[in-house]
Amino acid sequence: MSLLHIVILLPFILAVFVPVLHKWSKRLHTGWFVLPAPAALFVYLLGWLPNVQEGERMTASLPWIPSLGIDFTVYVDGLGLLFALLITGIGTLVVLYSIFYLDKGKEAIGHFYVYLLLFMGAMLGVTLSDNVIVLYGFWEITSISSFLLIAFWHHREKSRYGALKSMLITVLGGLAMLGGFALVYVMAGTFSIRELVGSAADIAEHDLFIPAMLLILLGAFTKSAQFPFHIWLPDAMEAPTPVSAYLHSATMVKAGLYLVARFSPVFAGEPAWFWLIAASGIATLLYGSYRALKQTDLKAMLAFSTVSQLGLIMSLLGLGSAAAVYTGTSESLFYAKATLAGIFHLMNHAVFKGALFMVVGIVDYETGTRDIRRLGGLMSVMPVTFSAALIGALSMAGLPPFNGFLSKEMFFTAVLNIRELDVWNMAFWGAFFPVIAWIASVFTFLYSMLLLFKTFAGKKQFEKLAKKPHEAPLGMLLPPVVLASLAVVFGLFPNLLSYSLIEPAMAAIHPAMLDAGAKFHVSISFWHGWTAEIYMTIGVVAAGILLYKLYPRLSLLNRPLFTRFSLNKTYDGGIGRLDGSAKWLTDRYMTGSVRHYLIYILFFLIVSVAMTMAGSGGMRVDLSDFAPMSLYEAVIIFALVASVIAVPFARSRMMAIILTGTAGYMVTLFFVIFRAPDLALTQMIVETVSVTLFLLCFYHLPKLKKELARLRFKLSNFLIALGVGAVMTAVALSASSGRSFESISGYFLENSYKLAGGKNVVNVILVDFRGFDTMLEIVVLGIASLGIYALIKLGPDAVGTADGRPAQVLAADGRDIRSNDVILKTISKAVIFVILTFSLYLFFSGHHEPGGGFIGGLMTAAAFVLLTMAFGMKAMRDIVPVDFRKVTAAGIIAALLTGMGSFFFGEPFLSHAFGYFDLPLLGHVELATAMLFDLGVYLTVVGITMTIILAIGRDK
Repeated sequence: MSLLHIVILLPFILAVFVPVLHKWSKRLHTGWFVLPAPAALFVYLLGWLPNVQEGERMTASLPWIPSLGIDFTVYVDGLGLLFALLITGIGTLVVLYSIFYLDKGKEAIGHFYVYLLLFMGAMLGVTLSDNVIVLYGFWEITSISSFLLIAFWHHREKSRYGALKSMLITVLGGLAMLGGFALVYVMAGTFSIRELVGSAADIAEHDLFIPAMLLILLGAFTKSAQFPFHIWLPDAMEAPTPVSAYLHSATMVKAGLYLVARFSPVFAGEPAWFWLIAASGIATLLYGSYRALKQTDLKAMLAFSTVSQLGLIMSLLGLGSAAAVYTGTSESLFYAKATLAGIFHLMNHAVFKGALFMVVGIVDYETGTRDIRRLGGLMSVMPVTFSAALIGALSMAGLPPFNGFLSKEMFFTAVLNIRELDVWNMAFWGAFFPVIAWIASVFTFLYSMLLLFKTFAGKKQFEKLAKKPHEAPLGMLLPPVVLASLAVVFGLFPNLLSYSLIEPAMAAIHPAMLDAGAKFHVSISFWHGWTAEIYMTIGVVAAGILLYKLYPRLSLLNRPLFTRFSLNKTYDGGIGRLDGSAKWLTDRYMTGSVRHYLIYILFFLIVSVAMTMAGSGGMRVDLSDFAPMSLYEAVIIFALVASVIAVPFARSRMMAIILTGTAGYMVTLFFVIFRAPDLALTQMIVETVSVTLFLLCFYHLPKLKKELARLRFKLSNFLIALGVGAVMTAVALSASSGRSFESISGYFLENSYKLAGGKNVVNVILVDFRGFDTMLEIVVLGIASLGIYALIKLGPDAVGTADGRPAQVLAADGRDIRSNDVILKTISKAVIFVILTFSLYLFFSGHHEPGGGFIGGLMTAAAFVLLTMAFGMKAMRDIVPVDFRKVTAAGIIAALLTGMGSFFFGEPFLSHAFGYFDLPLLGHVELATAMLFDLGVYLTVVGITMTIILAIGRDK
C-alpha cells in the first residue's frame, strides 16, 4: 500500500477512532482531534503541485478482483489534484468552523465527524480513482454519508425529508452511471479511465456509445443538481451550515462536474455530448438564478444560487468539448477557453460560496433566523461578518476586483466564441447562449444584492429577532474570512492558479490537444480593452441595479410563477403513489402466515429450477457409475426416511424435535461412513445446537391443542412438498450423472499443502482458497444473530396467542428454567472442560487434521450450551461474563484485519502466507496467517451461537 492509497483511506481510518476519541475527551471538542487530518492531507497534496505542473502523473495500484479487471488504482493528475485540494482545503476550514458552530454538550458531534470523515474520504476516492468500479463505490458512499449529514438533526421532519430526497435522486443517478460504466466496459474491455481515454476513437464507433453516454450523464446531472434533478439541493439545506458549506458548495455537488470533465476525453467531440451538457447547463443557470430571487430564506437563496452556478460551470464544460472537433488546429485552443473558464470558476465558486454559507450560518447562529424579512442593519453590530459577506456577494455578482469577476468575463467570452462554431447548426442556436448568459447574470447580480443588503443594510429590526445580534467568536469568523481573502487574492493575482492548477487540469481534460502538439499557456488578466464582455458586464450592473430598485413591485420576480404545478409536487406525488402501490402489493402477500411465505418461496424455487433445467437441457440421469449400496447405508437410509416421514404424524412438539434431530444424526453417520470427519463433526455439533434452539423457541409457544395435533391433509402442502422433493432429487441425480467440466477437487488436493501449507484440504479451502466466501458468510451470520437479538430484545415483553391470552414466557415466575438433575450437573462439570479442551484441539489442529475454526467454535458453543442447560442462564452469565455480540464483532474484525494485512505486502485481499520457524520450547513449527483468519471464524461462530441462544432463552 502506497502513500497515495493512504491519502484516501486516512479519513476512513480516523472515522473508526472518532467514537473512542469522543468518549475519551470530556472537555476538548472532538473536532480538534479531526482537524489535523484534512490539514495534513492538504499540505501533503500541495507538495504534489510541482510534479503535476511538470506533467508528471503519479499512480499506485492494489489488486482487488484481478480476474474482473478491478483494482484499487490511485491516479493523480492535474484534474484529480485540483479536486483533492478543494476537498481537503475547504474541509479543513469547515471542520474548524464546526468546532464553534456545534455545541459539544447538545449535539451528537461524535456522529457528525464520523459522517464528515466518511464523506471526505469518499470524495477523495471519487476524484483520485482510476478504476470506474472503485469510483462508483466511493460515489455511492458520498450519497450515503451525505444522507446521514443532511439528516443530522433527525428530530426535524424537514431534515429527514431532505435527506431521503437527496439520497433517492443521487443514488438512482449513481445506479444509472454504473450501467453506463458496464456498457463502457463492454465496448473497451477495461475499467481503467486512462485506458478508456486511449480507446476513445474505437469506442466512438460502437453501437453502445450513446446509451453509455446518456447513463453516465444521468449520474453526473443528478449529483450536480442539474435541471430537472436539482430539486434535492434546496431541501438539503436543512443540514447544519458546515455541511451546506462543504457538501453543497465546494465538494459533493462538484462530483458531477468532475465526472463530466474526466470523461470528456472519451465523449467530447460528439454532438450529443456537447448539446446535452451545454444546453442542460445553460438552462439550469437561468432557472436557478431566477428561482433564487424568490427566496426569503438565506440558505434557500444560496441553494438556488448554487444550482445556478453549477449550471454555469456545466455549460462551460459542454462548450469546451467543441475543442475536440478541431484537435490539431488553432480552433481547438480557441474553443478550449470555455473549459479553462469552467475550471477557474469551479475554484472561484468553492471559495466565495463557501464563505457565504458560513456567513449565513453565523447570521442564523447569532440572530436565530435566516428570514431576510426579519433581518436588516446587521453591519453595525457584525462588521467582520459583513465584510466577508460583502466580498463573497460581490464576487458572486461578478464585480471587480474579485475572482468571480474574472471567471464571469471568461464565461461571456466562451458564450460569444461559440457562435463561431461551424458545425451542429450553431449559426442559429449559438445566438441563444450569450442572451441567456446575460439574463442569468442579471439575476445573479440581483440576488447577490438582495442577500447582502437585505441582511446587513437597511433598517434595524432587532426586536423581531430571537437573539440580540452580536459578532461571532473568532473561531467561526476565521474560516469565512480566509475564504473571502482568497477571493481577493485570486482576483488580484489570478495567475497564482493559472500555472499551478489550471494548466495541468486542462491537460487532463484535453489530452488529445497535447498529443497533437498544442500547448496550454494560461494567462488571466483584468483588462483586455473595451470588449463585448465589458459592455455586457456594464449592462448587467445597470439592469441589476434597476431591478433591485423595482424588486418590491415586480411580482414576476418575488412571487411564485406557478402555484398548481411544480417539480417538487411531482416528486412528492410520485413517491406517494409509489408508497401506496407498494403498500397495496405488500398487503396482498404479507398475510402474517408463515405457511404462506414458505409456499411463495418454495413455489418460486420449484418453478425457477425446473424451468432452468428444462430449458438448458440439464436434466440427465446416469446411474451406471454409482457404487453399490452396503447394508450399513441401507439401514441408515431406512432410519433417515422413517424419521422424516414420522415428523408430520408427531402428536407433540418434543417428539417432532426428536425425530428431526434423528434425521440430522443419520446424516452424520453417512459422513462417518464416507470418511468425511470434518463434515461429520460439523453436522453433529450443528444438529445438537439446532435441537437446543428448537427447544428454546418452542418453549415460548402456547401448548399444542388437541385439534391442532391431529394430522390434517392439505393438498397445497402436499404438492409443494412433492415438488420440492422431486426437483431437488432431479438436481442431485443430474449433478451426479455427469460433469460438463473437469472437477476442481484435484487442484485443491494437489496444491493444498504446496500453496497454503495445510494438509486438511477442507479447512484450507475455507480459510485460504475460498477465504473471501468464508469472510462474507461470517459477516452475514453475524448480522443475522444481531437481527435475532434485536428482534427479541426490542420486542414486546409478552407475545399474545391466537385466542388473546399471553403466551408462556421463559421463567415467568422469576426462577431460572434449568434442570435440577444432580447427576447432569455433576457430569457436566467434567464434560464441559473435556469439550472445551477438544474444541481447542480442533482449532489448533485444523490446518493439518480434521478441525478448524468453524468446528472448534461450534464445539465451544456446544460446551456453553451444556453449561446453560445444566446450571441456567444466570450461572452461564456469571461464569462466562462476556457480551457475545462483542465476541462476534471481534471475530469479524480479526478476519477482516487479517485479510487487509496482505495490502501491506502488495498482495490481494486475504492472501495468506506460511513458514517454518524454530521457537523456544516449541521447536520447529509451522506458522500461517490463515490461523489468524481461522481465529476470527472461531470467535464469530461462538459469538453468533451464544448470542442467539441467550437471546431466545434469556431470563425474564
